[in-house]
Amino acid sequence: MAKYLLLKHYRGAPASVNDVPMDRWTPEEVTAHIQYMRDFITRLESTGEFVDSQGLSPEGTFVRYDGEGRPPVTDGPFAETKDLIAGWVVIDVDGYERALELAGELSAAPGADGKPIHEWLEVRPFLAEHSAVTD
Repeated sequence: MAKYLLLKHYRGAPASVNDVPMDRWTPEEVTAHIQYMRDFITRLESTGEFVDSQGLSPEGTFVRYDGEGRPPVTDGPFAETKDLIAGWVVIDVDGYERALELAGELSAAPGADGKPIHEWLEVRPFLAEHSAVTD
């Protein structure tokens, strides 16, 4: 089994086919989208492929170390100018092909007008534990 991150973007990935921002969807469209996500997760739980999922708000701040005894430096939020992560799903599957298959299904979540978004999802493998230590 291999763990993969299916990363959803508010912005920063290529534009989707149904590229209407969620803040312009009707309440019913938002509900349908969330239900699709819940049903997707429930199915992955039943197959043992689900690990975790989280949604994120668009607000955020960059933070970095600024030297011994100094407070961290912050920058932002600059939501209008940066890539924004909407959330993620972590899966544990037999391999890369299965990860791609599931990402394709997740990309079909409904959006505006109840039509599939066809959003681009970033599929990233987790580093193996020994790789992270030795790299």
